[in-house]
Amino acid sequence: MNLQETLELHVKTAIKALFQSELESVEFQATRKEFAGDITVVVFPMLRVVKGNPVVIGNQIGQYLVDNVEVVTGFNVVKGFLNIEISDSYYLNFFQAIKDKTNYGFIDQKDDEAIMVEYSSPNTNKPLHLGHVRNVLLGYSVSEILKASGKKVYKTQIINDRGIHICKSMLAYQKFGQGETPSENLKGDKLVGNYYVKFDQEYKAEIADLIEKGNTEEEAKKNAPLLLEAQEMLIKWEAGDEEVVSLWNEMNQWVYKGFEETYKNIGVDFDAYYYESDTYLLGKEFIAEGLKTGVFFKKDDGSVWCDLTEDGLDEKIVLRSDGTAVYMTQDIGTAIQRIKDYPDVGGMVYTVGNEQDYHFKVLFLILKKLGFDWAKNLFHLSYGMVDLPSGKMKSREGTVVDADDLVQEMADTAEEISNELGKLEDYDENEKKALYKTIGLGALKYYILKVDPKKRILFDPKESIDFQGNTGPFIQYTYARIQSILRKADSDNVASISTNDAVVMHDKEKELIKQLELFPEVIQNAAEQHSPALIANYTYDLVKMYNSFFQNVSIFGADLEAEKCFRIDLSRLVGYTVKNAFQVLGIAVPDRM
Repeated sequence: MNLQETLELHVKTAIKALFQSELESVEFQATRKEFAGDITVVVFPMLRVVKGNPVVIGNQIGQYLVDNVEVVTGFNVVKGFLNIEISDSYYLNFFQAIKDKTNYGFIDQKDDEAIMVEYSSPNTNKPLHLGHVRNVLLGYSVSEILKASGKKVYKTQIINDRGIHICKSMLAYQKFGQGETPSENLKGDKLVGNYYVKFDQEYKAEIADLIEKGNTEEEAKKNAPLLLEAQEMLIKWEAGDEEVVSLWNEMNQWVYKGFEETYKNIGVDFDAYYYESDTYLLGKEFIAEGLKTGVFFKKDDGSVWCDLTEDGLDEKIVLRSDGTAVYMTQDIGTAIQRIKDYPDVGGMVYTVGNEQDYHFKVLFLILKKLGFDWAKNLFHLSYGMVDLPSGKMKSREGTVVDADDLVQEMADTAEEISNELGKLEDYDENEKKALYKTIGLGALKYYILKVDPKKRILFDPKESIDFQGNTGPFIQYTYARIQSILRKADSDNVASISTNDAVVMHDKEKELIKQLELFPEVIQNAAEQHSPALIANYTYDLVKMYNSFFQNVSIFGADLEAEKCFRIDLSRLVGYTVKNAFQVLGIAVPDRM
């Protein structure tokens, strides 16, 4: 039981003893720096069950705690805020209990019921880009945070390998490819993406030509020969046309190989893969069942819809009039297939951009209407887009930041800044190259993950690689500093101590231990809110406190050996915590920098 949970029990007991009232919960917050105290109880919410002056009530509760709770040594009341002072012995004992836990903050016990987290889920008509990077980093980090909170997690993706957009790349390759294949200098996903751009260029040229011949813009877009050919190709694919399916298989294999290289480069993985080309068929089966039970209805043109108007939404198409599937078809099939494959899954998290908010409202509602009880445990991790100073990216126009190029650019920027600062003069070239990538990836991941997922991001590579401020390299550098201290302690044969009796804590040390105590709760809150930003910003605060401690408290110049040992142990635990926090963010921490 942590300090807050202990105090909550005692405050509830105080309310019962002093006022003969029952309190459901107690609101805590950090004590403001200008007041004495270690934790603050907010009195105002108690006025719903205890009538009176909040200052008087606060003083009565404070005195009760001093009289009855050993670790409470004093208090003061400011308006409706009860600031409680906690004994140093509490923090020293707490620290002694956790100081050797390398996995501090993590819960090993896994729930029997699993959570499946979907992320990445790319289309096989283009390489992964900066927008995908935010998706992948969010999904992977949320998966790792859920694991750290004690959940069993399966990481998955649905590969969107069919549909009109895929046929556009295939058709352009068929017409203009001249047998080109992937090479050492051109990954398969990039090759296919080039033909997606080529389709768009030729399609726009055809539209312009049709408009010049007297067609309206709408007519031209619908009747451009390339688009009609792509639509025909999709129908042939769903009918199993041998030539179309053969080309589809070949081009998709190029893309899959390219994706795997990118995932490895970024440092993410998956437990299971699903393919739209498989799951859309299961979706069609359940749409047929839903037609019989009245969940869906058919319009005069043969298209199938779900009427959600009574639920505050609108009518949603689930099958086109020509019988071909839409995204909703395969999403229905994918969700059902996942539960079949992993019966222990009790909920799913879909990491998808906020432009699909409505889609997932509809999907979850349709699955409930189809009678699946687990549908109530589906969550859309909706996130904002990533913009560049130059504006919004568009895949079909080729104005995207390729994920592989971005990772390389980050490493190059890390090299440039490190050289300017002269930080790596004693490294050999291989060590430097590995460290540049670690710093560059750390900067990229932290810059993206420190922002609340719902917010849009304007990404600036140079700004993200700063060795000062709320950045990944700043935190990595502090971790490396701690490792340097520990290496010196080892070389000086400084031993860990088993008791804190001889230690008189400095305010900076107490501040650090108070921050460390919060880490397990931050992990749980981040898991509940699906927010890596909580972990990132907690870690930044911890590192700022550590640097303040480092600057104000001498470690190796301590007057007493016990104080030196305590400060080294404290540094070690801060290092463990930073490493664990960055682990769930998917960020590596270097031992030297």
